[in-house]
Amino acid sequence: MLRRLALLACLVLRPPGAAGAEPAGADGLPPPLLHAALGRLAGDFDRWAYTETRLRTDEQGVPQPETVIRFDPSQPYAEQYRPLKIKGRPPTERQLREYRRRGVKRGEKLAREEAEGKIPGSELPRFSVNGGNAAIDLARATVVGESATSVTYEVPLRYDGRGNLPVEKLQLLARVNKAQRAFENVALKVRSAFRVKLVVKVRTGEANLDFASVDPAQAPVLTAVSGDATATVFFVKFGGSFDVKRTDFRRVKPYSERFGVKIGPLKALDF
Repeated sequence: MLRRLALLACLVLRPPGAAGAEPAGADGLPPPLLHAALGRLAGDFDRWAYTETRLRTDEQGVPQPETVIRFDPSQPYAEQYRPLKIKGRPPTERQLREYRRRGVKRGEKLAREEAEGKIPGSELPRFSVNGGNAAIDLARATVVGESATSVTYEVPLRYDGRGNLPVEKLQLLARVNKAQRAFENVALKVRSAFRVKLVVKVRTGEANLDFASVDPAQAPVLTAVSGDATATVFFVKFGGSFDVKRTDFRRVKPYSERFGVKIGPLKALDF
């Protein structure tokens, strides 16, 4: 589960009685500042190549060997994921094939969405935890904190007939920079323990996504993901912390645009 906690995200949830609500946008849109930040994120989706370094510790706090992946969305799908190091070692031929298959599947998904005539970003965003999922209600996002430079939102998770996560036990927060109209931080927190598919019991957890500028002419990008989690599977407890860094950014043209498709962000937030 910890290996799946590197993500692309941006949203929030409001507890009863929170003050300072910004008016929601018209036509079911998020509040204006949040909507602007989502738009900037959508415009940059798949336009950055980067190197991702993944570090984690086990439940005893022992550091595990790092994994380093180069992602380049301008390359043919089979070549978009290039592992440089897997758990501290050079990738094996089998691991290289696995990452090539991952890229091919990504391309098949984009082509399938185009064939189905889906409009990028038109579906309600969702996120998943170990196979369970929930919808994110952007239109009901409200302000829970504000400073001279930023606004923090909380966005409700909601049941929509497709999800199966206990939405009341999860909290999603996003901080948006006022001047840049772009995300600074996104945080996911587990309010209380819950069970996923009757097998995995998630006890505690928190993840933070940090955004930073890598090009003054462009919107800030996701540069770091960190957090910790504990869970129980068949009465065996496991957990630990994770730290994901993205570096060596390069602006590129998405390979998907050869099909005339531009994919929007936040269609699925996968924990």
